[in-house]
Order: sequence, then C-alpha cells, then structure tokens
Amino acid sequence: MSDKTSFAERLASAMRAAGYEPRPAVLEREFNLRYWGKPVTLQGVRRWLLGETLPKQEKIEVLAAWLEVEPQTLRYGETVGRQIREARGRWEASISAEERQVLDQYLALPVAKRKLIAQVIEAFYLAEASSDGDP
Repeated sequence: MSDKTSFAERLASAMRAAGYEPRPAVLEREFNLRYWGKPVTLQGVRRWLLGETLPKQEKIEVLAAWLEVEPQTLRYGETVGRQIREARGRWEASISAEERQVLDQYLALPVAKRKLIAQVIEAFYLAEASSDGDP
C-alpha cells in the first residue's frame, strides 16, 4: 500500500472518529474554516481522500489539530507516532521545569530571533569547549 493510500485511509478514519463523514465537501468546508492560507479546492481535498496526493506538512498540521490527532500519526501512521511520542517523553523527562520553560519561550519567538539565540548558544558552547581543553 502506498504512502498516499495509507494517508487517505488514516484521514478518513480520523474524520469518522471526530464525528465527520469523510466526504470531500465536508473536508473542504472544515479545513478552509481553520486554514489561514489559500483555500483548498474541492478537487484538491478529494485527491487527499482518494490517496492520489498528500497535503503539505502545514496542511497536515491543520488537519491534525482539527481532528485531534498527532500530525505524525496522521501522516505516517500509529507506529511512527508512538515512536515519536516515546522519544519525546524520554527527552522531556530529562529536563527540569526551568529548562522546559526556557525552551517553550524560545519556541514561541519568531524564527529570526530563534536563529540569533542559536548563534549565541553556539558561541558559548564553542568557548566552553575550547576552555575545557586548556590545562
């Protein structure tokens, strides 16, 4: 079974689980109510449901939020979704509440500011790494 066909089945199943009939008209209406970009067409969402095309990641994220499923589960299936949740859980368990707050604040910043902060962190890291080698 192809990725597109599998995605179509997961999308239809998620729609049913959320109480929606998996029909193109329903999908088009509900998706466009939630998506701030250029609206999708009836033909476009029909192709999603038939397994002919895959939506871009930003659209999968909108679908997932609407249908209350994880984006990676909707896109790749439950096995991948479970692996990601398990890895995330292990990672989140290893950081303190203070570190979590800093990361959440960082992620809330615009991309340009996050890049600047990443450069600052890298500079501190490189300075620390070079000082560790000094006798």
